[in-house]
Order: sequence, then C-alpha cells, then structure tokens
Amino acid sequence: MVVLGLAPAAHGANRTGRYFTGDRSGDFLFGALHRTGFANMPISRRADDGLRLSGLWISAAVRCAPPKNRPTPAERDACLPYAARELELLSDARVLVCLGAFAWDAALRLHAVRPKPRFAHGAEHEMNPGPTLLGCYHPSQQNTFTGVLTEPMLDAVLLRARELAESENR
Repeated sequence: MVVLGLAPAAHGANRTGRYFTGDRSGDFLFGALHRTGFANMPISRRADDGLRLSGLWISAAVRCAPPKNRPTPAERDACLPYAARELELLSDARVLVCLGAFAWDAALRLHAVRPKPRFAHGAEHEMNPGPTLLGCYHPSQQNTFTGVLTEPMLDAVLLRARELAESENR
C-alpha cells in the first residue's frame, strides 16, 4: 500500500527528511497508522526516532515544499515523473491512498485515467492494470481542526485499504 500526500511540509518533511514527520498533519496521520496497525508508534518527530511502518510506503505528488502549500500545475507536472518512477519501483502496491484531491488527480494523471473519477473522501477507483485508488481528505490542520476529517474517518479509510490489499493478495 502507498499513501500519497501533496508535498513535503516546510516545517515537517522538508526539515526532517521524512514525509509527515515533525508536523501536525503527521501527528494525525501517524496516530491513525498506529491505531490501524501500519506503524509501531503514534507520533514521529525525527527521521531517526524509531518509527517503523509495516505494509505501506509514504510518498508525495510534489517533491519540494511549495509556497503557501499550493503547488502550481508546472510544479506538479515537473514532479510527476519522480512519482511515476517511485510507484514503478513499488509495483507490488495494490492500494494507493490519496490524501486530498491534489494527490488523487496526480494518481489519475500517472495512470492516464479518462474520464477522471471525482475525488471524495472514501471514493474508490479500481485501475486495471494498477492499484485501487482510495480517496481521503488530507490530514491538514485546516481539515482536522474543523472536523472535516476525524480520526474515525481516517481510520476507516486505512482499514479499507488494508482490506483491499489483503483481498488482492490472496
């Protein structure tokens, strides 16, 4: 399984060297990964803090921290080949959890899906060939502080991802 985010956060991954590490979005995500059995601890502050992930890889659609956390179409397009190569190397991944509409759109672009299915929290799109996409609201403070994304909502998506990954591996 792969979790695809937007981009490295300026005060999180851009500083620590690991996606979602050392920022509040990561606290929310790693808490859910821990509750659902994908991580050995609920918080990650540094790349060398002992966090171990099991059965998943975390990546991002854009490789640099964009100004105001809003990548331009040019940045997105420039980074897509890197995401494509990474997913090619992770060819065993059967599920791609897209954190937000930006990641959902990037995944659809990578697989040249037309017409593009609409992003929604909990949306599923089976690509053949390719992984099943699962949509999930991004664990940004804007979403978590306002209740747009709650812990049970994120946990449900991750548990569904596990279910899909295990059913496709049988």
